[in-house]
Formats: sequence, C-alpha cells, structure tokens
Amino acid sequence: MDFLIEHLQLESSDLFYVLACGLIAGLCRGFAGFGLSALIVTSMTLVLLPKEVVPIALLLEMLSSLVMARMTWSAIQWSLLKWLFAGAAIGVPVGVLMLKAIPADPLRIVISVAVLVASGLLFFGRHFMLKESGPKNLSVGLVSGVANGAASLGGLPVAIYMMAVAFPAEAVRATMNLYFLVLDAYGTGALVFAGLLDEVTLARTAFLVVPVVFGIYVGNKIFQRSSATHYRYVVLTLLMILSITGLVKSFI
Repeated sequence: MDFLIEHLQLESSDLFYVLACGLIAGLCRGFAGFGLSALIVTSMTLVLLPKEVVPIALLLEMLSSLVMARMTWSAIQWSLLKWLFAGAAIGVPVGVLMLKAIPADPLRIVISVAVLVASGLLFFGRHFMLKESGPKNLSVGLVSGVANGAASLGGLPVAIYMMAVAFPAEAVRATMNLYFLVLDAYGTGALVFAGLLDEVTLARTAFLVVPVVFGIYVGNKIFQRSSATHYRYVVLTLLMILSITGLVKSFI
C-alpha cells in the first residue's frame, strides 16, 4: 500500500475510489462505446486536478480502443470518420492550449457543464433528427477535437451527432471506437509536446488498466444481450450525476 501511495501520489482512501472509477468507466465504454473519458474526468477531478486527469483519460481511451477493435470493426462508418479526423486535427491543439491556460476550478466547471448539457442532449437526442453532410461532419470533428484536447470529452459531440443522424447503436460504438484511437493518439502527442505527461501520470494510468479492461469485457457482454434502443441510458444517467457532483464541488 505504501508503495502505491508513494508512486501514485494518492491518499490511501483515494486508491479504492480511483479503482472504482476505472471499473465503472470501462463498463460503460464496453457497453455504450463512449463515456470512458467523461466518466474518468468528472469523477477523478474530485480528487485530482483536471490537467492531471486528462492525460490519464486519453491514455485509457487509446487502450480501450485497441481492446474493442475486434469487437466493433465491421460496423465502422468510414465516410463519417474522414471528416471527423480532419476537423479534430485542427481542434486538438487548440484544446491543449486551453488546458494549460485555464485554472483548475474554472476548467472543472466548464467540463462539468459541458458533460451535463451533452448528456441531456443525448438523452433526448431521438427528437432531434439531422441529415448527415460533409460540412456538418467536419464541424463536429472540430468541436470534438477542442473538447478532447481541453477536457478529454471529445466523444460526446460525436455521440450526440451520430444519434441525431440516427445511426444504429452498433455503428455508433464501432465508429467512435476507431475515432478515439486516432484522436487520442494525436491528443497524447500534443500533451507530450506541452509537457503534461510524467511518471506519476503513467503510473496512475497503469494502475487503472486492469479494472478498465475488465469493465470493457463485462460491458460488451451486457451490450450483446441488451436492446440497442436502451443501451445509452445507463451511461447518460451516470454522466449527469457525475457532472452535477463536479459542479457542486467547484462551488463549495
């Protein structure tokens, strides 16, 4: 225990909390195909600074995408992905600069509000029908890139858009999984360049690998046995609860 406390720089009471965060985030990622970053950021910023949590979320997203690649490859929407990548290439560096410049509490508030609003839109997204187009895809990629670089929340704009366009659940999971892999690899490179990755970050990420991967496999099994029309509600409920919790902590 002392070894973990020393290398992770966490209080003993926080170790089990962080493990639980990783397990729940992995479960939701495996089930819904998104939500890991948002859950990690909104839950772990209760005990760590946002600039400490975002790199962990990016690294765990990359790992999750690799784990889920074989589960989702056949349902990927390739025509959408190319536009998302183009927009994100511009947006990620802007988001990373924001992460370095904004103090902890204001950034936590922005993250929590963004998650709460995005979760609400997703929850009621079936009422907002859009027609897919190249310019819309590019714009969503740009917004996603900024959100990912600044707060590791890049998946939420994409999820909102894909549901508004009425992509099936399998396509949402598959497309977002590959998108996360490329986007977070790019975002991690930007974080390295900005000096936001260190040994403590890597140690904390390694500490979360087992619970996250276990959660992904369990979540995928649940998805396979569940109705696609209901798959999103568990994640959205958790996201809204955690974002409200983050807001309360910021104002106390």
